[in-house]
Amino acid sequence: MNITEKSDEEILAIAHPMWRDLVKHSNQGDYGEFVKHFSASMMLAFNEIEAGRQFTTSDLTRNLSEELDCLGIIRRGEHVTVLYRQRSTKKPGEWLGRLVLGNDGEEVKIFGATIF
Repeated sequence: MNITEKSDEEILAIAHPMWRDLVKHSNQGDYGEFVKHFSASMMLAFNEIEAGRQFTTSDLTRNLSEELDCLGIIRRGEHVTVLYRQRSTKKPGEWLGRLVLGNDGEEVKIFGATIF
């Protein structure tokens, strides 16, 4: 079943653990674990050098709060986007987290992940 056909509850049951993994491995600076749920196309587009730089120099990407605050789900084409309010344990304020999920063969994988 395509992810866009799943209910909100089914999507969130997939998205939340993936988002938590991204936050955990970003905080740890563990690139190998950070990308483990990426789709094949995301892996091709992902810049390992830039990610490594962010893992070592960004206060935000190394100090993300584990608190989960989902803002909603958007379905578009073959993908769903789950939006999160993201906080830092060291920087005041809030950021928007975006997790794009889709089917990569039979598995649901990450097609995009950003914090801005």
